[in-house]
Amino acid sequence: MQDYRININYAKALFQLAEDTNEQERVNRDMQLVHKVCQENRQLNAVFDNPEISPGKKADIVTALFGQHVDRITMTFLVFVVKKKRSVNLKGISAMYLDLYRDSRGIVLSHLTTAQPVDVEIKELVSKTISDYTHKQVELVDKTDPDVIGGLAMEFDNNMYDATIAKRLAKLRRAFAENVYESKL
Repeated sequence: MQDYRININYAKALFQLAEDTNEQERVNRDMQLVHKVCQENRQLNAVFDNPEISPGKKADIVTALFGQHVDRITMTFLVFVVKKKRSVNLKGISAMYLDLYRDSRGIVLSHLTTAQPVDVEIKELVSKTISDYTHKQVELVDKTDPDVIGGLAMEFDNNMYDATIAKRLAKLRRAFAENVYESKL
């Protein structure tokens, strides 16, 4: 819970700063990059989590990683966060910032999971269906997972629709595991 408060407070501060300087779009792109890098790089997260590495050294790492790729406002913010010994929270702060940005723009993040890659028509149909339901613009993230066997799963705004074959097979397994012919006395 404490990390949530830290993440949301720093994200709100950056969001307000971006709004005041009219740099929301640029900062949003920068935070997408920060989030992606933090999400995909385990070694970077280990460095951020290591208390033996000084905040100054961590700030140098952040500057080397993002210095040429992000705006001055974002870079200043990232260095500030690192120097305040909150580098371990960069992933969470960036995620919260992206949520704040989407909320302010009326965008809903939706995840689509299928067994095979889907074509553009299906993505558009799913986006339109979710948009009609939520009355918001949809940012669709699709991924393939062969474990779902077939069908699709959609997740958006704390809603989950699971029409996968794997889910139906699991439901059948539970039903068959129950022996209806055995006396329950």
